[in-house]
Amino acid sequence: MIALTGTPVLHTERLTLRAPCPADWPQWLAYFATERSQLSGGPLADDRAWRAFCHHIGHWVMRGYGSFIVTRKGSDTAIGLIGPYHPIDWPEAELGWALWNVADEGKGLAYEAAAAARDHVFRDLGWPTAVSYIDPTNARSAALAKRLGAVLDPAARGPHPDDFVFRHPAPVGGAA
Repeated sequence: MIALTGTPVLHTERLTLRAPCPADWPQWLAYFATERSQLSGGPLADDRAWRAFCHHIGHWVMRGYGSFIVTRKGSDTAIGLIGPYHPIDWPEAELGWALWNVADEGKGLAYEAAAAARDHVFRDLGWPTAVSYIDPTNARSAALAKRLGAVLDPAARGPHPDDFVFRHPAPVGGAA
């Protein structure tokens, strides 16, 4: 595995969160070939999926942080992408999440990874707040945002006009 050097690796009870690397491409491509990816900008043709994948790797280089590939402990197979994300044209830095297979849902994996990523952005990156941009039809994602303690912020705007914006308040007393 060729990986970006100097990027953090987060560990939870069941998961490892690390920067994306070229070995993650097959899982990324498989996800973006499915209808499941529609709330992440897909489905995408191979060339568009490639650009999106390279965008996430480049985000780490340009911003010094980025979304983490999620793997189960003991495996290096990517099952999703979760963490901080801030394209240049987005109003605020986001805490985003996507598990790539329906079989991984309902096990608390997204919550476990998103909580670790949320703690990272407050503790290690020093963010005062973070938002999650959620399509109004994505009830599971909205439920996860609420479970993480985020609240709907009707005054905030998202990158898409219809997005719900959930705000994650920084932990009381500072870093997580």
